[in-house]
This record gives sequence, C-alpha cells and structure tokens, in this order.
Amino acid sequence: MAETLQAAAPEALPEVIIETRNLSRVYPGVTALDQVNYRVYRNKVNVLIGENGAGKSTMMKMLAGVETPSSGDILLDGEPVTLGSTHQAEKQGISIIFQELNLFPNMNVMDNIFIGNEFFQRGVINEKYQYALAKSLLERLELHVDPLAPLGELGIGHQQLVEIARALSKDTRVLIMDEPTSALSQSEVKVLFNVIAQLKRRGVTIIYISHRLEELMEIGDHITIFRDGRFISEREVRDASIPWIIEQMVGDKKKHFDYSPAAQGEVVLEVDGLTALHQNGGYRLNDVSFALRKGEVIGIYGLLGAGRTELFKGLIGLMACQQGSVTLNGERLDKRNFQQRLKRGISLVPEDRQAEGVVQLMSITANMTLTDLSLRGFRRALRLLRPKKEQQRVSEMIDHLAIKVSDSDLPITSLSGGNQQKVVLGKALMTGPQVVLLDEPTRGIDVGAKTDVYHLIGSLARQGLAVMFSSSELDEVMALADRILVMADGRITADLSRRDATREKLIVASTPHD
Repeated sequence: MAETLQAAAPEALPEVIIETRNLSRVYPGVTALDQVNYRVYRNKVNVLIGENGAGKSTMMKMLAGVETPSSGDILLDGEPVTLGSTHQAEKQGISIIFQELNLFPNMNVMDNIFIGNEFFQRGVINEKYQYALAKSLLERLELHVDPLAPLGELGIGHQQLVEIARALSKDTRVLIMDEPTSALSQSEVKVLFNVIAQLKRRGVTIIYISHRLEELMEIGDHITIFRDGRFISEREVRDASIPWIIEQMVGDKKKHFDYSPAAQGEVVLEVDGLTALHQNGGYRLNDVSFALRKGEVIGIYGLLGAGRTELFKGLIGLMACQQGSVTLNGERLDKRNFQQRLKRGISLVPEDRQAEGVVQLMSITANMTLTDLSLRGFRRALRLLRPKKEQQRVSEMIDHLAIKVSDSDLPITSLSGGNQQKVVLGKALMTGPQVVLLDEPTRGIDVGAKTDVYHLIGSLARQGLAVMFSSSELDEVMALADRILVMADGRITADLSRRDATREKLIVASTPHD
C-alpha cells in the first residue's frame, strides 16, 4: 500500500507585536536614529545590541513615550500609535526599566513601586493593599526587604530590583529592560532570569538590552543589531554566534586589546588597616591594607556589597573611616578630606555616573572642567579661566578619549551613556592625578567603548600613574590587572598576582563566609 506523502508546512514566523517604519530621531547636530525598521516579536525575549551611540536607548525611549520621533511610524498590533508620554505608552501596555535608576532615595520602597500608579479606595491611597502587593512583588524577585524601608539605604543592585518590581506592578504587555543586570550580582541575575521566564509564560513580551554577550545568548530568543543609528541585521539567537554578533556590531571598526604590563616604580599609595563601620552595625570596610605602585594596575573583584565602592570612597575621602590610614608618596592624608586628596593627586570615577559623575543641566565642556576649576578655588578660577585655553584642553581630551560629540557646548544629556562615561573619565584626568580610581568603569558600555577604556587604563599605567579599578566581570579583571584584590564582607580575602589568578580562586575568595 502506497504511503501518501505530504509536504511539511513551513514553520510560522513569530507574530510581530511592535514594528517601526522609517523611524528617525534627530537632535541638534546628531542623528540618533536614521530611518530604522525594527520588529519586536510577541512573547519572546527580543535582544537589542549595539555599541554605545548605536541608537538602542533612543529607540527604547520612543517606544516608552519618553521621546517622540522626528519622522516615521510606530505600529502596535499592526496599527499606528502615538506614544507622546510614558503614561500613553503604559496605557498601551508598554513599560520600561531604564539603564539609569529612576527612583526616589528619600522615599520608601513601597512608595517608589507605586508612585504615579497608586491604588485608591474612596479617594484615599489603600496603603494596606499596596504593602501586601509590594511584599509579594519583592518576594518574587527574592528581595527580602521591608516595603517600608527607605530606598536610599539599599545598595544599587537592590534598588535595580525595586525598579523591576515597579514595572511588574503595572498591567504590562511589553517590558523594556535597558541594561537590567549591570548592577546585579550573579545570584540576582539568576533571579531576574527566572522572573523573565515567568513573564514569558504569562504572555509578556520582553525587549532586553545588554552588552554581556554570553548573557544575551543564554536568555534571548531573537536578536537585533544596531550600528551608528541604523538597523543592521536580525536573527534568531539559536542561529547566531558571538563572533557574528561582534562583526555585525563593529563592522570595519573592530578593535582588539592586547595586555602589555607597564614598568612599575616605587610605592605611591599605602593603605593600612582602613576600617569603616556601618551605621546599622557591622563593617563597610574591615581592616583593609595594601600598597599600590606607580605604573601598576590593581583590579578589585567582589560580589555586590563586598565593599569595592566603599573602599574607593574611603580612599578619596568621601566616606568616614574610623580606623586606619591612607598615605600618598610617604605623606599621611587627613581623614575624610576630599579636597586635600584631589589636590594631592587622587581622582575617582564613580560607579553611578548619573548621580555622582555628571551635572545634567550643564554642557559637556562644563562637566569636564568642573573638578579642575573647583580645585583652584572659585575666585582664583575666575581670574585664571581662559575660555580658549579651557576649550583647547577639552577638545584634546575629547580626541584622546574618542568621545562621539559634534559640539562640546551641547548638554551632557545629548550623549549616549558610554560617551557620558568618557566625559566623567576626562573630568578625572583633567586634575592631573597620580592615582586613578575607577569604580566599574565599563558598566553599561558596549564592546567598542570597553576596548577604549581598556587601552586608556594601559596608557595611564605606561605614563607612570597608579591605577585601581573595580569590576564584577571576572574576565575583565583577569585581562587588565597586574594584581587582583578580592573583597568579601568589606575585607580583602585574596591578593593574587596576574599569573597566579584563576577564575576558581577568585570565585572562592569572593564568596562570603560566616
């Protein structure tokens, strides 16, 4: 008996929930998006990747109603829509979690979750219901904090989870996540991935932006690549590879970093028994001691809350330390004297560039020269300030750091996140430091911009500067550092040379022990 053969039906493509057609966004002197046709597939994790300045965040801001297109259309479920505000976008079921935290540290966790989206009963906010819902949302994220706890007392990683809880509190069909794991520990990343899997099962579409390629390959269903404000390509993640992704991202601008250790000189910075107590008990820093030489690059590795940021703030004089000393070139520095330490040659690039690195109402030039001018004293700065000279120095720094900007008098907010980070780096270098402290300098930066930072660190060391940087990425620490200090619970738990460091040793040393 002959068998009847039937041709297999072709697999249906995933349904498109959001589509843009010839979407453009033009700022004065800058085209952030250039006639982009972009598709978001329903009930998928839609990964969007590209170098800083590629247009990813600009696209997300338009989909979330933060900004409006200069031209082109946005279609939702096949119908054109106008998303003139975040409120309009949320009414359509589109919510966003921004790369930079959009929270209120002076308010409690619960109020941050429901601000602008409160539950009223007879004209009064139903705080009992909000408390129960907030507690449930936080438990889903495995964040064990009281909803009434002040947000400002939480670390940046925990604040990121609160931001996610706020998005989950709304009736969301499409959830945009812009660098959601940049400040999270490995355990918190696993929690987030579990939450994303739950959301997919509930029919929520995810747009996910990250620069961690392995992360994208693990969680993504569909990948889209932007470059220089244009759509480049899209592909299902199962059909993509990391080399293909990098090639599409950078095109002909491929950059490579080859480690080349600098010659090391005498000790420039000595830290002895530095100890800082937490206001709620316990240690922020616990008997930290080390020495740093000219031309040396020390990497600080540790999990969230290990004390990396606290160490840098203690060294620069922004955090009170009850015990211990900091000595620069053989001279002991005064406790908690930020201005003195800047003048003596210690500079800091902070982890949170929006809160601590830039003044958003000021121009690129003003931001870059701000610290240098403050060191001279206001009146003396007015006497010595020469606009042409200052502009020349800024232009040289822009060229040196490869900052993408058409006019340095534009607002700092006109730059992408990565280029803003480079401005903060430039501001630190303007002071002529001997010791440069970089707290997570590549957080939220794309592959190409990361390479620029790597080259800068090597260049500073070869110039004889002493460099310390913190990172939560193992490969980054192992690739850049001459020496690695591992921290856990405010203590240094390992001090390893480059040749002796292994991933296993670093992971074991970074795990807190009772």
